[in-house]
Amino acid sequence: MDPTLRARFAALLARPDAEIPLDEAALVIAAHAQPGLDIDAELAALDELAAQVRDPTLTGVVRLLFRDLGFVGNRDDYYDPRNSFLNEVRVRRTGIPITLSVLMMEVSRRVSVPLWGVGMPGHFLLRDKVDPNVFIDPFGGGRLLDARSCARLFRQIHGPTARLQPEHLEPTARADIVARILENLRNIYRYRDDRASLAWVLDLRTTLPRADAAQVVELADVLASTGDWLGAADSLDRAAVLLEREGGDPSGALQRAAGLRAKCN
Repeated sequence: MDPTLRARFAALLARPDAEIPLDEAALVIAAHAQPGLDIDAELAALDELAAQVRDPTLTGVVRLLFRDLGFVGNRDDYYDPRNSFLNEVRVRRTGIPITLSVLMMEVSRRVSVPLWGVGMPGHFLLRDKVDPNVFIDPFGGGRLLDARSCARLFRQIHGPTARLQPEHLEPTARADIVARILENLRNIYRYRDDRASLAWVLDLRTTLPRADAAQVVELADVLASTGDWLGAADSLDRAAVLLEREGGDPSGALQRAAGLRAKCN
């Protein structure tokens, strides 16, 4: 884990939510998986992509990304980790709902087309700030939806009796969008039993504003399983502090930390 990248990520997420740069935060995540990734060059590439928008409207952005350039949801290999890395989504022109949404949000922001992210359970969408009755499905090729269409999509995902609640279409905080990208990667790397990658994902997750003791303990468990006993012990020390703040008993975490340190002697 690169401490400089980690510090950069933590600083980005410490900003007021409205000021969190989704593009930069997503690229810092990608840089953990791809050491040497030039984040500034990738941000410039997004600038160049936005410069291709001839009509700076929602329609113009949708036309460029999904008709002219052919961005599309990756239905063939949905759980490829590259679908969660913004640079790969830009180059390969495919991804999962949340990263396609982040890409569209950040291109739109550059041409003053304001969008919200909408964390509908099971499928991330966008919502037009100018006309909040309009939703966009980047994974579905940029199709425009209304609330009734969103409800149909929700039933397709969760079953015919599932009911979309109004809060499911409310704007999602930017920090929560970043957290959802990390959660997707957590699930992928757990399934693949890729503990080295899982460790950096969990470590980044513990820097988020609402990180809790259970998340730090999970990181400690993964680090211990890779033989990083000191890193695991340090994480358990952090977990103990959080447990005390949460009204829990920190003694178990502290005892485990002491046991791990003893292995290093």
